[in-house]
Amino acid sequence: MNYGFIKVASAVPSVKVGDVKYNVERIENLIVQAEGKGVEIIVFPELSLTGYSCQDLFRQELLLDTVDSAVMMLLEFTRKLDIISIIGLPVVAGDLLLNAAVVIQQGKVLGIVPKTYLPNYAEFYEKRWFASSQDLRDTVVRFAGHQVNIYPDPQIFTTASGIQFGIEICEDVWAPAPPSNRLAIAGAELIFNLSATDELIGKHNYLKSLLSQQSARTMTGYIYSSCGFGESTQDVVYGGNALIYENGTLLADSQRFSLDEQMSIAQIDVEKLRSERRTNSTYVNAQRNIKYSLLNSGADIHIIQCMMPENNREFKLERDIDAHPFIPKSEDMEASCEEIFNIQVMGLAKRMVHTHCKSVVIGISGGLDSTLALLVCVKTFDRLKLDRKGIVGVTMPGFGTTDRTYNNAIDLMKALGVTIREISIAKSVTQHFEDIDHDINVHDVTYENGQARERTQILMDLSNKVGGMVIGTGDLSELALGWATYNGDHMSMYGVNCSIPKTLIKYLVRYVASASDAETSRILNDVIDTPISPELIPAEEDGSIKQKTEDLVGPYDLHDFFLYYFLRFGFRPRKIYLLARKAFTFDEFDDETIKKWLRTFCRRFFMQQFKRSCLPDGPKVGSVSLSPRGDWRMPSDAVSDLWLAECDQL
Repeated sequence: MNYGFIKVASAVPSVKVGDVKYNVERIENLIVQAEGKGVEIIVFPELSLTGYSCQDLFRQELLLDTVDSAVMMLLEFTRKLDIISIIGLPVVAGDLLLNAAVVIQQGKVLGIVPKTYLPNYAEFYEKRWFASSQDLRDTVVRFAGHQVNIYPDPQIFTTASGIQFGIEICEDVWAPAPPSNRLAIAGAELIFNLSATDELIGKHNYLKSLLSQQSARTMTGYIYSSCGFGESTQDVVYGGNALIYENGTLLADSQRFSLDEQMSIAQIDVEKLRSERRTNSTYVNAQRNIKYSLLNSGADIHIIQCMMPENNREFKLERDIDAHPFIPKSEDMEASCEEIFNIQVMGLAKRMVHTHCKSVVIGISGGLDSTLALLVCVKTFDRLKLDRKGIVGVTMPGFGTTDRTYNNAIDLMKALGVTIREISIAKSVTQHFEDIDHDINVHDVTYENGQARERTQILMDLSNKVGGMVIGTGDLSELALGWATYNGDHMSMYGVNCSIPKTLIKYLVRYVASASDAETSRILNDVIDTPISPELIPAEEDGSIKQKTEDLVGPYDLHDFFLYYFLRFGFRPRKIYLLARKAFTFDEFDDETIKKWLRTFCRRFFMQQFKRSCLPDGPKVGSVSLSPRGDWRMPSDAVSDLWLAECDQL
């Protein structure tokens, strides 16, 4: 395991029913291919060594003896290979015949896992040939030259790098209480399923939904391999499914109904799974419950140690990493955007109804954040059947305001039909600088924050005058970086954007633009194209924006990426850097640029917690929030040395 990733494969070999020699050759071929690609664990379909559809041939001594010999061949073949192979085959255990998974590594049988739930309905007749693990007592069998323990209780295998995996077979996952439930709660991070699922109309979609849900419910990597071409088609057809999931997300799949053997390969992020489990208190409670259950039943969890790999390959991240993790992946842009807007609207609507408020006051700068907040206010007023004139949009030109943002602010408010107020802050801020003896030509933090706090004071006092509430416009990205003036734009009476990052704001505003009339669409698209700026420093001589936020604190594309993985999974800088290098092309951000802004992110995130410790109320929208009452509780004086030191070592 490197950087928390393990490389796994689900293989669907060609088979000939009853031809063990042919089948073992195809399995060996796929093992070699997988090992050459750096796969650490590979799984094959149910009963793949004989073919699942042997039927009464499973009663033939010759077939069963040949299986034993074939496994010895496999053991010799894998003696110098590090890869762990999980193969389906029939195993004789005394007077029982088991449908089992055999785990092989470096020429040794690590364990045998029998199937628990045997289907015996419709086209399935497994109880005719096989016994269930529930029929077993602890037993030792002589198998392929090995003395092997077979247990009726759950077995968990532990790799040399500490990753734990469990196994279930086909029908097990269709049961009301799959074995993988207990395996996962007992510590298994990966579940391998050897299957023989036949194809029926609608069954494939149901299967994928089932596996996705089981992977998500157990917070596991779920690797599924099912029989394909070569199985008997006497009564049913096997499509050959090789599916790999990570916490409900499909990472890799095979082509159904292929005449060729296939192999799906993916890197599963076990660190991410562990982070999810640690965060989820329900999962921890379930772990406690299974301990009591096992204690009362007299059952046990058997831990089996895998072999230490002999070769350590250089790690290469092969899975795709999304550069914009906050942006919804749904193909239905309208549905995903409407869901986000509905959360924001319902939050604001409840606050307005609770306070009997009929008006709101919002500062409109012509920038992205205030534009989104205004759109939320408009949707809320429409939902509450209130006159949009109750929305008091205030533009407050200052020393750095440009014609572009000023005109966009005015034009947008006109297009949306809200009340427009224009209050220049130049005179009041100039007087304020005189009062505190600050040189107006010195464009320092006092110069900038004085303007921001004056704007906030205007909004607060105006809201008192009209009997309304001040709507905050600050977003999640700014909160993470502390890019807000304390008790200035940092403060409001309700912050509708508080858990919306900058990259998502662009996505939402672009969605509204695509569904608006021509004039509103023009304004919104120009807002999106305008450089992000607080406009607190005088403009360039040509009137363009001089103070560009991303030149000062770094690109929001990067910071949102850093924030997601830092907050959502608790990843360290070393891993975030690895993921960012994969997510962004070298032309977008080279390695030095990523390192520079990752260090900036870590430094600012720790330094600026004091602003997040006293945030106004606002709705959580996605999986990440910085509310001190919700997702993120952190001391304002926490030290960042560990994180900065690792950034410096990248």
